[in-house]
Amino acid sequence: MSMSPPCPATLADTVREFTPNWFTVTMGTGALALALNQLPFAHPALHGLGRSLWAANIVLFATFTLLYALRWICFFEGARRIVHHPVMSMFFGAVPMGLATIVNGFLAFGSDWMSADTAVAIARTLWWGDAALSVLCSVLVPYWMFTRQAHSLEKMTAVWLLPIVASEVAAASAGLLVPHLPPAEAFPVLMLGYVLWACSVPLALSILVVLVLRLILHKLPDRDMGPSAWLALGPIGTGALALLLLGEDARPVLAARGLAGVGDVAFGVGVIGATMLWGYGAWWLTVAGLKTVRYLREGMAFNLGWWGFTFPLAVYALATLALARITQFALFDVAGTVLVAGLAGFWAVVATRTAQGAADRRLFFAPCLHAPAQRVQLQADAV
Repeated sequence: MSMSPPCPATLADTVREFTPNWFTVTMGTGALALALNQLPFAHPALHGLGRSLWAANIVLFATFTLLYALRWICFFEGARRIVHHPVMSMFFGAVPMGLATIVNGFLAFGSDWMSADTAVAIARTLWWGDAALSVLCSVLVPYWMFTRQAHSLEKMTAVWLLPIVASEVAAASAGLLVPHLPPAEAFPVLMLGYVLWACSVPLALSILVVLVLRLILHKLPDRDMGPSAWLALGPIGTGALALLLLGEDARPVLAARGLAGVGDVAFGVGVIGATMLWGYGAWWLTVAGLKTVRYLREGMAFNLGWWGFTFPLAVYALATLALARITQFALFDVAGTVLVAGLAGFWAVVATRTAQGAADRRLFFAPCLHAPAQRVQLQADAV
């Protein structure tokens, strides 16, 4: 029997119930802003809309950061239970991924409101913090899974990907940042981008293999986890996008160090690798659509998990548009435009429902506070 979330009555209750899955709102909103700015038919209105969404996203991210920090400060004992929760702890990965959309936005929109040098300086500083947070999530959360949490193949969902994918999102951001950096700084950021990609994509693809096995043996997850079907697109789309961007950067950066041939290879690997990942993603996109239709027919209640419809689709759309720009293949232009249109529709529905749920505080619910006592370990485990 599903638990009916209590509605927080006061601001203190809201802080107590605040969880990191709220950062998926910033992931989806920021990614839509970036996708609108990459459409093949450039238009000032689209750029302006993207910039407005990015600005709103900064406010959202700052607000969520404040609320979650207050929870740890004011309700430490309750906040620390998340370490043992097998689902909510995965959403720590949403924090650096939400921040990455802000970093990328400074490169895309920052020069509209400040000098280009200032925008790049802010993006560079934030990126280093984002990369550090991503690595921390990709190591600590799996470690908690290995040592403190109870998991089973039957209960597995694609949310396992969230802490892992954060590193490749930072890698894609590195690919956007490198062209704006001086040569002495561009090279280490490029190399670190590839390292971040390698720390994430192989692990994520391994998880997808296990996920297919889980779906075959145990069928679809519960309806409440329905939107997680789209999360598989995240590592595929971001992995493809990062390969393309880093490959483009590698040519001039490595040529400046006498490694022009290596840069050409990196570019070629980026194009071919991204195209192959795109094809793999097309399969997951089709399956996610079929599963969603089934879930909707059965009745799928709204929750914050619906933001899973947005960010994975956004990064897959961005990878598609990047392939279109580099290959000049019209199919990718058309596909990318259709994907962004679908993304905008998803975002409009989910954002509206989220605003309604936030207004009446129904969406503020920390499951780790309401889990059966035997499932929540509060002792201090040795790290």
